[in-house]
Amino acid sequence: MVDLLPLADEQAPSFPRLFARTLRFTLGVPRTLNVSPDGARVLFVRTESGTARSGALWAYDVATGEERLIARPEQLLGGSDEALSAEERSRRERSRESASGIVSYASDRKAAMVSFTLSGSAWVADVAGPGGARALPTVGPVIDPRIDPTGRHVAYASAGALRVVGADGTGERVLVEPDGDEVVWGQAEFVAAEDMDRDRGYWWAPDGESLLVERYDNTPVQLWYVADPANPEREPVAHRYPAAGTPDADVTLWLVRLDGTRTQVVWDRAAFPYLTRVSWTAYGDALVQVMTRDQRLAQILAVGGADAATKVVREQRDDVWVDLVVGVPAYGADGRLVTCEDSEDTKRVFVDGEPVSPVGMQVRAVVSVDDRGVLVTASTEPTEVQLVRIGYDGSVTELTSGSAVHNGESAGGTTVVSRGSLDADGVRVSVHREGVEVAELGNHQVYAGFRPQVTLLRAGKHELRTAVLFPHDHEPGSRRLPVVMDPYGGPHGQMVVAASRAFLESQWLADQGFCVIVADGHGTPARGPAWDRSVRDVIAEVTLADQVEALAAVAAEYPDDVDTDRVGITGWSYGGYLAALAVLCRPDVFHAAVAGAPVTDWRLYDTFYTERYVGHPNEQPEVYDATSLLPLAPRLERPLMIIHGMVDDNVVVANSLRLSSALLAAGRPHTVLPLTGVTHMTPQEVVAENLKLLQVDFLRSALNAANAP
Repeated sequence: MVDLLPLADEQAPSFPRLFARTLRFTLGVPRTLNVSPDGARVLFVRTESGTARSGALWAYDVATGEERLIARPEQLLGGSDEALSAEERSRRERSRESASGIVSYASDRKAAMVSFTLSGSAWVADVAGPGGARALPTVGPVIDPRIDPTGRHVAYASAGALRVVGADGTGERVLVEPDGDEVVWGQAEFVAAEDMDRDRGYWWAPDGESLLVERYDNTPVQLWYVADPANPEREPVAHRYPAAGTPDADVTLWLVRLDGTRTQVVWDRAAFPYLTRVSWTAYGDALVQVMTRDQRLAQILAVGGADAATKVVREQRDDVWVDLVVGVPAYGADGRLVTCEDSEDTKRVFVDGEPVSPVGMQVRAVVSVDDRGVLVTASTEPTEVQLVRIGYDGSVTELTSGSAVHNGESAGGTTVVSRGSLDADGVRVSVHREGVEVAELGNHQVYAGFRPQVTLLRAGKHELRTAVLFPHDHEPGSRRLPVVMDPYGGPHGQMVVAASRAFLESQWLADQGFCVIVADGHGTPARGPAWDRSVRDVIAEVTLADQVEALAAVAAEYPDDVDTDRVGITGWSYGGYLAALAVLCRPDVFHAAVAGAPVTDWRLYDTFYTERYVGHPNEQPEVYDATSLLPLAPRLERPLMIIHGMVDDNVVVANSLRLSSALLAAGRPHTVLPLTGVTHMTPQEVVAENLKLLQVDFLRSALNAANAP
């Protein structure tokens, strides 16, 4: 049941503060869903309210219809505060995880036993039995504890080593430990966690007797130093950052047995330095996907035998780049190889090298592979996401429908579905048995106090998916409002979806007296491979042109409601880059910009993401020069506010400082707002609230906009 209750009046904060307090209205919603193979129970994490950040582990019993608490952090810690190691904080930064308590878990094959980390310790819980969790004896701060498929052992990373302990608490020991100061076992290296959607560094064998374990050595990676100038007594943090054109970590993969013996998995690492995917299921040998530095060729290797011998089972090639898809490659029933590849301008499920999902259905991710087929999230309309099962014979079973964004899991005849739509508040999570809804999971999300009024358009000749929001009290044709473009706008980042929660902040901004436009341009997901790759080497030119096209289309649709002589643009990360680019290159269209955490010179961003879109800087420096904001500094003639977290280790603050220096050297006035102690995320309530209010005041002043009534 969805609570969706507003806070009591005496507690009611401003919207920006509530937005931060609720972590964008995600708290209280069941998440990290998992269905047991027999369909008997659904596991999930949920906070006790829409403002509490500490996640607890729950199980829903399909037969009885009852929810059961498995593990609550406050009880397990005896009221003590949670303590996170620096390594765990970094791991959560990579995954953009701001919640606390139990945020993830791993289960055995039957989903009967689970493991999780809490306050630096490893815990296990029997979810099929009476429940209750117990801490395991471990060494050092624990990272990513994973129970093996048989439920007998728990492996975990700690202090660069990979260790193992019995699920009964016996036999704790080290399996592999660092042989150098920069060597780490069992964790994902920076670019894998940040850009490859691979956040783990080891994988259990189906029989629980061995593991495939990543070893990375950061020695080749250049050292950068992230300082906190507000606290000069603190030493700068040394950070290995693989900027575009510089060396990556040296990554290898090893077959590690429970007795500590190990064998290296051998492939041509000089040609294929990136370890992008690993899968090991009961359907066959382990599968490993490796990729070239230029990302145009990937090999899928089968790893088998005691000697960890490899055999190439498939190659994937593309003239621009090979896409990575979550959940594949993987072996399916009868050892069939499941991949996602491009065919007829569609991202499709392939089985043994042949496409089986239909043309026009863009597969976003593979959720699971089992005897019945391949469960995927997919779109035929990019603003909508459906849960679909693709049979090995090409049959298609749509488990969801309608104009909404869906996700979920399915096993043993039970399906759990999360659904958000424009005509409902928040997210609803329901349980279905053999296609019939049997329950709705308890849901404590906070009501924002309003529902966004969103109009979705297909804007311009490219049919850019565009959302338009006016103030709630706006009467059509009554006044021409200043415009704020609010994009991410970058490749592989989507904002325009058929779900109300995605537009809560945009609606609040509109209610301050603006028409807010959110437009997804070239490179955004679910419009086909050609659309994705159209940004290669021209990301600045193409993505900026998309925003101009969307603005013109909205102005033509609402000529009496928008004032194109007063247009601002705001964004964060790539959106911040795009905002600054807009006022530097098109001051005739954009009259003010707020650029949050922008990349200003792509030589300062990491290898895997940057080189996919603009190549290697040593091979085509002219592309980097053409996409850099720094040479454009003398052209600034519009108000520009630059915002950046001073301890951001993803888009480092040097980006904003160098742009500010270039603007100062050119004599161009601008505003810089440094956020002390803030990373790439801004979850702190006071910072988030005041930051948003300052941006609104800046845009009002720059666009000569009246205060909202």
